[in-house]
Formats: sequence, structure tokens, C-alpha cells
Amino acid sequence: MTKRIVAHLDMDAFFASLEERDNPQWNGMAIVVGSDPKNGDGRGVVSTANYKAREYGIRSALPISVAWRYSQKAKNEGKPEAIFLPPDFERYEKASGDIFEIIKKYSKSVEPASIDEFYFDLSSARSFEKAKKICQKIKDEIKIKVRVTCSVGIGSNKLIAKISAGMKKPDGLVVVKENDAENFLEKLPIRNIPGIGPKTELYLHSKNVKIVKDLKRFSREELKEMLGKWGESIYFKARGIDESPIVENKEAKSIGEQTTFQEDTLNSVFICQELKKLCEGVFKSFKESEFKSFKTIAITVRFYDFETKTSAKTFKKEMEDKKMLMLESLKLLLPFFDRRKNPRQKSIRLVGVRVEKLKI
Repeated sequence: MTKRIVAHLDMDAFFASLEERDNPQWNGMAIVVGSDPKNGDGRGVVSTANYKAREYGIRSALPISVAWRYSQKAKNEGKPEAIFLPPDFERYEKASGDIFEIIKKYSKSVEPASIDEFYFDLSSARSFEKAKKICQKIKDEIKIKVRVTCSVGIGSNKLIAKISAGMKKPDGLVVVKENDAENFLEKLPIRNIPGIGPKTELYLHSKNVKIVKDLKRFSREELKEMLGKWGESIYFKARGIDESPIVENKEAKSIGEQTTFQEDTLNSVFICQELKKLCEGVFKSFKESEFKSFKTIAITVRFYDFETKTSAKTFKKEMEDKKMLMLESLKLLLPFFDRRKNPRQKSIRLVGVRVEKLKI
């Protein structure tokens, strides 16, 4: 039986790298792609920060106002302030497509995990040494043709490939052979395991679980009792076990949009108007997609203190009507204006709408 060899390719600070590529005058500068910082009064978050910007403490998902303050702090220390740019998704998607085509030349089975991440099967190489040579060719071709760098991890499954891809960024290439997988994982912080977020990390730290090896003290039943349905999955991940396949034609799980307000507010008229605009955009994207219907409508509400809540409704019948999307989204939103889902009457900074359970 041929051993399984999987690679995970992760672009390095993709959006910011493309901006740097297309604007050589900014080479070596801190580049931040995201919302308009508006001199520190901007809303929204950082989409991507290049590695120079990360030296300032700026990273993805950081509030754009905080990123601006970090940039100004660097300026006061005599360093160049960061360059803030709006995203150009059309250009980024074009580059992503070019990268996908390069990978397809070397592997028959490729899964685009996101705009800047790809899994691909290299089992036909029959050895990790040959797989490494193939990945180096892919990296070199991307560097020449797309003029940006990527990091690649190679392992016996998707889990090991993904984690190893992040070990030596940027421009890294890491191979973890099947027999080395458990030892490779044991030394890593538990946050490296997909599915362990900040809250779970804090909870596990309270149990004196800091590295993956510590997780292995617990049985599958104990982790399931501690962490619910994810506990069983984490039990296997801590041991490097992952049988998930590469899905070549991965369907979109949802279509959605969100907006961050310029000021936190509880003005129901204003928020409902913004919700209507979001529904218009989501429905337009839905009609332009290959999908014919949806069964779930969900909204996201983020309060001024960044607490985020979601509310969703799944219907027995498949839906494809814009008026129903707007009406049901409004019904989901209304409890956030009163004590049903907003007992402290907190102001709202962001709302989002999405449709799920899409059918072709």
C-alpha cells in the first residue's frame, strides 16, 4: 500500500506581499491591508500585515485603530510608519488562481482551503524526499511567476502538513515523516492544534495543559467530557491522527457579508437599514453563484466591547427568495435591541448576514 503524503501550501502574508510586489517603492516597509484607519478613528480590523508590520505588533484581526497606534508608536521611535491599504480582492483572487494552476501541474488532487492556502496529494511521489523536491519546484515557480513567497509543510495527513507549514515562515519548507509525527507534535504549544482557540487554551492552561504532550495524559472520554464534541477530535489530533480526505471541488459552506459601523449604536432604524443593504449584497452574490437555494439564515452581532453573538434559523423547505431573506434576518436581529439578547443594552459595532446549507 502506497504511503499517504500530503502537502499544505500557505502563502506568506499574501495580500500584503502582493501589494509590495506591485508597489516596489514600498519594499522593506511595514504594509497593512484592511479597513481605513482614519488617523486612529477607523473601525474594522487588519486583514493582512506583512512581516515588517508584525515587528510593530500589527497582525491579522487586530482592530485597525490599534494597528494605527502601533504604527504611530514606531514612528515616534524613529521608524517608518506603516502603509495602510484597502484590499483589492479581484487582484488577490487572480494571483490565487495562478498559484492553483501551478500546483495542478504537480498534483492531480488539489484542495483550495482558502484564497491563500492549498492542500495537495503527493502520494504518487512514493517518498518524502521526492515530495520535498516537488514542493521546492512549486515554491520556485511561484516565486518566479507570481513573485511572492510561500511556506509548505509535508506530512502523512492534512493535520501534520498544515501545522508544519507554519513552522518556518516565511519561505519555509518543512517535512515531518509519518514515524516522526507524534514527537513533532508533543513539543508544540496546544494552540497549534486546530480547534483550540483562546478560550479553550485558557481552560486547558488551568488544568496545567500547556503543550501537546500534556493533552495525551487524558483519555478520549475525559477530553470529551471536558471539551464536549471537540474533545474527541482533539484526542486524535494530539496523536497526529487525521483521516480527512483532500476535497478537490470544495463547495462554499456559506455566502455572507458584514459591516462595521463608524460609531457604536443602538439606533434600530439605522441598523435595520444596514441589515437590508447586507441582505441585498448577500442575495446578489447568491444569485451569481452556482447555488439554487439555501436552508439556513444566520446573523452576527458584535457589541462595542467586541463580544460577538450569532443567531440562526434553519427552514424545512429550501429558500431562494430575497424578501424572505430580509424578513427572517430582521426577525433574528430584533431581539438584540431589547433584553432578550442584549440585557445590558450594549451598543452594537458590527452586524453580518449569511446564508448556509446551500444547494446546487
